[in-house]
Amino acid sequence: MAVTVAVPLLGLLTHLTPAQADAPRQPAAAEPTGSRTVDVQLTGLTPEAPEAGNTVTVTGTLTNRSKQTITEAHVALRVGQLLTSRSAIDVADDRSGYTPGLDGNEIADKYDHKVGKLTPKQKENFTLSVPVKDLQLGADGVYQIGVSFDGRTSSVPWQEQVLGIKRTYLPWQPEPTARQSQTTALWPLISSARIGARTVGGGDDDQNSVFENDDLAKEILPGGRLDRMVALGKELDVTWVIDPDLINTVADMADGYRLAGKDGKTVAGSKKNKDAAASWLDTLGKALAGRSVVALPYGDPDLASIAHNGTKVPTTLARLKTATDIGRPTLSILGSDLKLSTDYAWPADGAIDRSIVDVATSAGATQVLTRSDSLSEPDSLLYTPSAARPIGGGTTAIVTDTRLSTAFEGSMDSPQSVTLAVQRFLAQSLALTRQDEQKQRTVVIAPQRTPTAAQAEAMATALRALQGGRWSLFQELDKAAKTKADPQANTRVPPRSAYPGSLRKQELPTAAFTSLHATQKGLDSFQEILQSRDRVVTPFGLAMDRAVATTWRGRAGQAATYRTDVRGYLDSLVRQVRLIPKTDAKLSGHSATIPVTVQNNLLQDAQHLKVRLTSTKPTRLKIGERPWEERAVKIGAGHSQTVKFDTTINANGPVLVTAQLVTDDNRAYGQPVEFSVDATEVTSTVMLVIAGGVLLLVLAGLRMYTQRKRRAREDGTGGGGTPAGPHAPGAGGPAPAGEDTPRDPAAGTPEPPAGNPPEGSPAAPDTGSENIERSGTGERVDR
Repeated sequence: MAVTVAVPLLGLLTHLTPAQADAPRQPAAAEPTGSRTVDVQLTGLTPEAPEAGNTVTVTGTLTNRSKQTITEAHVALRVGQLLTSRSAIDVADDRSGYTPGLDGNEIADKYDHKVGKLTPKQKENFTLSVPVKDLQLGADGVYQIGVSFDGRTSSVPWQEQVLGIKRTYLPWQPEPTARQSQTTALWPLISSARIGARTVGGGDDDQNSVFENDDLAKEILPGGRLDRMVALGKELDVTWVIDPDLINTVADMADGYRLAGKDGKTVAGSKKNKDAAASWLDTLGKALAGRSVVALPYGDPDLASIAHNGTKVPTTLARLKTATDIGRPTLSILGSDLKLSTDYAWPADGAIDRSIVDVATSAGATQVLTRSDSLSEPDSLLYTPSAARPIGGGTTAIVTDTRLSTAFEGSMDSPQSVTLAVQRFLAQSLALTRQDEQKQRTVVIAPQRTPTAAQAEAMATALRALQGGRWSLFQELDKAAKTKADPQANTRVPPRSAYPGSLRKQELPTAAFTSLHATQKGLDSFQEILQSRDRVVTPFGLAMDRAVATTWRGRAGQAATYRTDVRGYLDSLVRQVRLIPKTDAKLSGHSATIPVTVQNNLLQDAQHLKVRLTSTKPTRLKIGERPWEERAVKIGAGHSQTVKFDTTINANGPVLVTAQLVTDDNRAYGQPVEFSVDATEVTSTVMLVIAGGVLLLVLAGLRMYTQRKRRAREDGTGGGGTPAGPHAPGAGGPAPAGEDTPRDPAAGTPEPPAGNPPEGSPAAPDTGSENIERSGTGERVDR
């Protein structure tokens, strides 16, 4: 038998490659045993908070993770211990596996789900429905319940075992508590930055934003994240928290937007997305009518990053104040009947220190939303105090509950994750109220800033269950902020050193604020030359607000790219107003004119500019009355303008000349243009020589004229009466020796030098008609 087995094994080994033979052996996965043998998934529990007379229904799935077949099995509901505190729920969260006693006994067999056989890897669905009266619940409060799978395995067929279990919570409060908690739930509408500073369009009415992509459209289309947030929120008692940038960006899309294409070009956004944006805004506006709304500073700035890394950089705090001020007018897009507040600041994850509070209040906030893990209570306090409490300087801290605020931060992509999160949320809420039913306390819930659609669905499910009013009543945030503070609540703001290191690693660095300050300075300089400043200042200002958004946390590379793109676009606009480069030139004479051309490729007029022309050797080439001269220019959109400078040449030789655009306050604008001028002066000595030569020519002409006149008189008398004949002088014979040959008087007049102007014509300029400039075409840009 041994040989028979070895031969096939030997054959198998001979077929192994060297790599396979040398590969390390992977340890075999341990066989699931005990209550981990079968995976129990809970896909639903209704009602989430049952009342007397209800039937609790639990649905789920079973998966046999072992290699054994399980027989004589069933699924049963177990009711565990009553959990009398919030910390007891925390401890129960950490338990795994089946624990006799703590997990309670099975409910009556008649409510079991029978499973005859479950083979390896087999899955099966189950449903348990049990009337509340048969759950044998005792006192009011939170119970941990479990769904267990019991059966027999092939290895232990003689004994029934608990082979799988999943636990959750059941809040039991059939009658209203003596005093219900006043609960405020925040419902955030925040998204990432979708546009930069670039716009297109030639007029004020058709200036459209350029979107980098269509990701925002995916969020507002039916079924998208923001679409679901609005659809769910309008049915809930919540306080909306909105980033004005999101509303403004969607409005830009609804007005007709452009998408960035290749080579700097843009393409029209789709009509489908445009219509979806308009519909989303309309639906949101109707949902918010008469509702409490908090407007965050524009772009939802990262207050902690500003406080820790930006306050020493000029313009940072001023930019934050501006972002706060424009929140209210921006949200007017949604209608005029909103109960709007701009008094709240919401740092990332509600984490605060003294510097963050100072930055928030400097921008106008009087209430700061923090979290109970940041402004924690003393151990001696055995209950959760009301959210609002004064922290000095007329500022109120609104302390949101950490457990309730973070209940839906995990993945909600599976039915089980939603079911467990909802039940845990409700359990913590009831446990909080039952800490001291004689004290009516305010509770504020601030979830993550940008919940997914699945997370929003789970939050909505939990909040709907609270709307029954048995232990919780909803109220608006403004009312919660005005609640009388608990005298035992902590009011000491943590020092800067207590800020969590994990959050500090996600902050924008100082270099980010330095970069934005440089962009702001460039914008301040550029706007001085613009006729319609708002067309540039507004989109760039909003882009710089987006550049410090809280949503950049954890995306340092993308944040840096965004800042670089904004500055790059500004620089490209600045370059559209420029001096045309010039070639070297030759000037001759005592004076000359130098033309300089300014080109404006913007879509608006450029003004408040001067062209300054400077000679580096004014003793050789003087421009105007000084070594330099200026000419004011105003260049129309898409046009060029040439200005001319008078110069005086005092000496021969090359001169380097610099042309520079300057603003009205004498700040250099753009890059200078340098070119060389070869100056050639016509001196006074040369002029005297020329004048002397002309005089000699005139005298010679007069002498010749006089001689001809004399000969003519002599020829007319025949030399004393002798008649003229064929041989007489002047009759065609040779002239006597020593006398001038007569010529046509005109023949004795010298030809004028080539190039001289005709007599009586105006004097030509000292410089020729040679063109000494070189034009560049330049490309029109969208501004």
